Amino acid sequence: MNKTLDQKFDDSIWVAHSLFNRGKASGSIANLSFKHEDKIYITATGTCFGTLKRDEFAVIDLEGNQIDELKPSKELPMHLSIYKAKPEVGAVVHVHSTYSVLWSFVPGLQEYDCIPDHTPYLKMKLGTVSLVPYEKPGSKELFVEFDKRVTKSDGWLLAQHGPVVPGNNIMEAFFSLEELEESAQIAWELRNRL
Repeated sequence: MNKTLDQKFDDSIWVAHSLFNRGKASGSIANLSFKHEDKIYITATGTCFGTLKRDEFAVIDLEGNQIDELKPSKELPMHLSIYKAKPEVGAVVHVHSTYSVLWSFVPGLQEYDCIPDHTPYLKMKLGTVSLVPYEKPGSKELFVEFDKRVTKSDGWLLAQHGPVVPGNNIMEAFFSLEELEESAQIAWELRNRL
């Protein structure tokens, strides 16, 4: 079913509020985007998932040109990279969730499959997750490292930063992000108990 622009806004705002209210996003550091027709709607810089409203999305064309006056998230280049490399993607969510960030510090992680599949659900919902080496958030260096890995897996864990998860739509991206964070928590807890 093709959703209307209004429905995509409603879903995206619900996802943002849900992530914030449950402690999976904090302050004004998370971002999300969705595609509608030939445009990308991405949270504007400085927006908070907890209070996100419809008028806080910047509008960009598929080449990255700004259409409206709002300044997009500084991590727009990662979103664009995913949309260009994976045309089936309709939405992207990026947060700094605790267990994913903690897991990114573990030494010796596999570069293209960095989160263990202790349960089958991460692979079922998302697939493999690449570890992107640490670079300063919003930096050109981060985007270069991300671009090297964008086609090598289904989701990404930015070291010391947080997960970036796509989906065919915002709800699918949200469900996959939930699995990624839960898988990271299980892996972290097992590592510290075994």
